[in-house]
Amino acid sequence: MSRRQGQAWEARAEAWLKQQGLKPVCRNWQCRAGEIDLIMRDGATVVFVEVRYRKQRTYGSAAESIHPGKQRKLALAASHWLQQHPAEQLRFDVLTLDGPETQPRLEWIQNAFENPLA
Repeated sequence: MSRRQGQAWEARAEAWLKQQGLKPVCRNWQCRAGEIDLIMRDGATVVFVEVRYRKQRTYGSAAESIHPGKQRKLALAASHWLQQHPAEQLRFDVLTLDGPETQPRLEWIQNAFENPLA
């Protein structure tokens, strides 16, 4: 998938999360440790969101692609962001989109994993 396609899916995910009441903070935040697709607020909670799209399940579902190594990488990037933007409450969510581009099945996994660095 191209960078542009990935950004289109992230924009779609962000719009959907806004409909659910979350407030956008940042999209595609990058540091040496990696990238965070979306950073949002759910009340007082900072939410780090990984967006995953899979057209086919040949290599597993979108949710299955968030393995422990990816979780550690996301948590490390989040720790860098938190150094500049302290927050007491945080969580890691995954928003998956599986299936055809015209009608993907969306799944929002809140608290998808605990912070592996904590």
